[in-house]
Amino acid sequence: MTQYREILRLASLGINQTGIASSCGCARKTVRNVLNRAKELDITWPLKAETTNADLEQLLFPDKYIPSVERRYPDYEYIDKEMMRNGVTLKLLWNEYCEECRQANELPLMYSQFCFHYQKHREKNRATMHIPRKPGEQIEVDWAGDTAKVIDPSTGEIIPCYLFVGVLNYSLYAYVEAFFSMDMESWITAHVHMYQYFGGSTRMLIPDNLRTGVDRSDWYTPKINKTYHEMAEHYDTAVIPARVRAPKDKPSAEGTVGIISTWITAAIRNEKFFSLTELNHEIYRRLDNFNHAPFQKKEGSRYSVFLTDEKPFLTPLPSAPYELSQWKQATVQFNYHISVDKMQYSVPYEYIRQKVDVRLTRSVVEVFYHNQRICSHKRLYGHPGQYSTLEIHMPEDHQKYLKWDGNRFIEWADKIGTSTSITVKSILSSYKVEQQGYKACMGLLKLADKYSMERLEAACHKALSYTPPPSYKSVKNILTTGQDKIDIPTEAPITPQPESNAYGYTRGAEYYGGKNQ
Repeated sequence: MTQYREILRLASLGINQTGIASSCGCARKTVRNVLNRAKELDITWPLKAETTNADLEQLLFPDKYIPSVERRYPDYEYIDKEMMRNGVTLKLLWNEYCEECRQANELPLMYSQFCFHYQKHREKNRATMHIPRKPGEQIEVDWAGDTAKVIDPSTGEIIPCYLFVGVLNYSLYAYVEAFFSMDMESWITAHVHMYQYFGGSTRMLIPDNLRTGVDRSDWYTPKINKTYHEMAEHYDTAVIPARVRAPKDKPSAEGTVGIISTWITAAIRNEKFFSLTELNHEIYRRLDNFNHAPFQKKEGSRYSVFLTDEKPFLTPLPSAPYELSQWKQATVQFNYHISVDKMQYSVPYEYIRQKVDVRLTRSVVEVFYHNQRICSHKRLYGHPGQYSTLEIHMPEDHQKYLKWDGNRFIEWADKIGTSTSITVKSILSSYKVEQQGYKACMGLLKLADKYSMERLEAACHKALSYTPPPSYKSVKNILTTGQDKIDIPTEAPITPQPESNAYGYTRGAEYYGGKNQ
C-alpha cells in the first residue's frame, strides 16, 4: 500500500516530490496526486496517531479508478537552446510553457515535474547541472573503501575495521567512526553517534545503495530498509538514496572519503591498536584536526563554516537517541502467544493463526498487525521458554479461570453447602500440586450454573455416600442421570476432611503468575 502518512510527513519537511518518491518507493505521479488531493481536502501533517494508510486512501481516493488526465510535455530541445541565453531561467520557460498550454486548451506539467523531466533529458544528453547546496539540508553517508586494523591482544590476529563517514554537504564538516562490521547494528549506531556529534539532523539523508540501508536498489524507486526508515522518522529526516552507479549524487561523501583516507587511514597505517576504543580515540583526534584544518582555496575551515553557517539550520535532536530495533515475523499460536528468540509473548486471542510483525529493542517487544500496534511486552532474557502473558489477551473463560485459586474455590463451595465444600477439598487434596485440581473445581462451578446450587449440593452429598473422595466426573454423572433427585434411604457416613491444609498447599494467584508482572 502507498505510504500516505509518510508522503504527507516528508512534504511537511519541505522535501520535493522527487525526494519523497525516492524515499517512499513510489512514482512521482503518486506523490503529486496524494499532495494535490490532501490540499483539496485540507488534510495536513501532523495526523492523528490512529489514522492509518488505509484510512487516508479511503479519504483521498474513494474511487481509485478515476482515469488520469494526459498532460502536454514541453519541447526540451527548445528549452536547452533558451537556457544558453543570459537571464533565462527554468521558471520563466515554465511560465511560457503554461501559457502555451492554456491557449491550446491542454494541461501543463507542474513546475516540479517540468524540472524533473528536463533533468532526465539532460542526463540522456550527458549534460550536467549544478545543484546548489543549502546549509542544514543534507548529510551524505557511506562506508570508506580503505579499512583500518586492530590487533587481538590474546591471539595477535589482525582484525579489519570499517570506517563510517558522514559529511554535511554545505560545510563539509565530517564524522568518522570505526566498526568491526558493516551490519545493520553498526550502520544505525554510526548514524546515532553522527547526529550527536553534529548536534542536530538535516532534512535529507543521502546514503549509498547499501544492503544495510536499502532493501531493493532501483534507479528511481529504491526500497528503504524498515529499521533505517524508522530511524529517519525518529530524527525527522528523509532518506533519499543515491542512484546506483551515480557518485555525483553524493559528491561530498565521495570526495571526503578520499581525503579521509589520507588524513586518517594512511596516517595511522603503521600504528598498532589493541582495541576498537583505542582506534576510535585516535580517529577522533585526527578527525578534529581534519575539520579544523584551513581550506586551501577559501577562508575558514570545515569547523568554522559549520559553526557559523550550518549548525543554526540543523533540526534539533529528539529528547532521546534512537534505540536500535530489529523486525521479525511470527505466527500467533493457538495458545495466543508468539515465539520470539525462544521466548513466549501473549497476543490478543482474536489474532490466533495470523501473521504479525514484531519489533524488538533491548527493552521492549512490540507486535504489529497490518502496521497497527496491537500489544507490547517488556523483553524477556535468561533461560528459554519464559512466558509473558497479559490477562487482557485471554478469552473471557480463561480470564475467569485465572482469577480462581484453592481458597476461592473453598469459599465458593462453603456458600453452597457442606457436601460441596467437602467435595472441593477432596478434589484439591487428591493432586500432588494444588493447581492440578483447579480444572475439576472449575467444572463443578459450571455445573452449579447449569443445574443450580441446590442440585449440585445434593449430587455431592450422594457422591460422598458412594465414595469418600468423590471426583468431578462422578458428580457430573449423578446430575446428568438425575440421581440427585432420588432420596438416600440411609444416611451415609460423611467424614469431613481436616481444615488445616487437608487439600494440599493453598497458594494465591500471584504464586502461579496469575496476575501481570
